[in-house]
Amino acid sequence: MSFKRFKNIFLVLFAFYAFSMQGADAIMEPPAGQPPKMGSNIEPVLTDAVLKQYKGSTKDIRLIYAAESLKGTVADYSRRAILGDNLTGKPIKLEFRDLSTLNPQYANFDALGWKQRGRLNIFINIKHQYAPKEALAAVLAHEAIHQDELNSLNEEVYCWTLEAAVWTQLTDDKPELMEISSALVDRENTIKKLFVKGNYTSKYIKKSVLSNAGYQGLPSRSPGFEDEDL
Repeated sequence: MSFKRFKNIFLVLFAFYAFSMQGADAIMEPPAGQPPKMGSNIEPVLTDAVLKQYKGSTKDIRLIYAAESLKGTVADYSRRAILGDNLTGKPIKLEFRDLSTLNPQYANFDALGWKQRGRLNIFINIKHQYAPKEALAAVLAHEAIHQDELNSLNEEVYCWTLEAAVWTQLTDDKPELMEISSALVDRENTIKKLFVKGNYTSKYIKKSVLSNAGYQGLPSRSPGFEDEDL
C-alpha cells in the first residue's frame, strides 16, 4: 500500500474517531531487573504462528506484544510494515538498545529509526524496556512510518500525530495505563494532551514539532509527505 493511500485511509478512520469522541466524556519504569509491565494482569498467549510472523523482526517477547497491540488500531499499517509491508519489502528489525552506542547525541532519545545495508531498524531506548506494551506500541507506530533516509517536518508531524492517536485509542480502552509510572508513559500522556487539546488533530502537535530543536534544519517535505503546507 502506498503512503498516500495509507494516509487517506488513516485520515478517514481518524475523522470518524474524532467525531465519535466529541460527544464522549473526557478521558481522564519499574526499576531494572523487575518483570516487564505488559499492560494488564493477564496477557493472551502468543501462538507459534504469531511468533513465526515476527521471526524476521525480533525474538523479544515484549516487542512482539507491543507490535501485536497495534492490531485493530488506526496504525495497523505500522504493524504490517514491521512484518515487511514497507518500502524495502523486508521485516523491520526491532530492538531495545543503549542509543549512546550509536551516537552519544542519541543517549536520551526515546527511539530511533535507522536504515542500514538496505534494512530498516527501530531501536527503542533500553531505559524503556519495562514500559507497558501499549506505550511501546505507540512508539512503534511512529517509527515504522520512517522508511527511508529522507525526513521532513511534515513527516514528523504525521508520525507524532499517529503516535498520539494510537495511545489515545489504547488508553480509551484502558485508562489506567495513563497512571503507570514510566518515562515512556509520561511521553505518551504529553503527546495525547496536545492531541486532545487540538480537538484530535495535529494542530498543537505541529507547533511542538516545529519548535523542537532536534528537527531544526529539516526540510518541510519528504517523499510521501509533500502535500501539507507548514
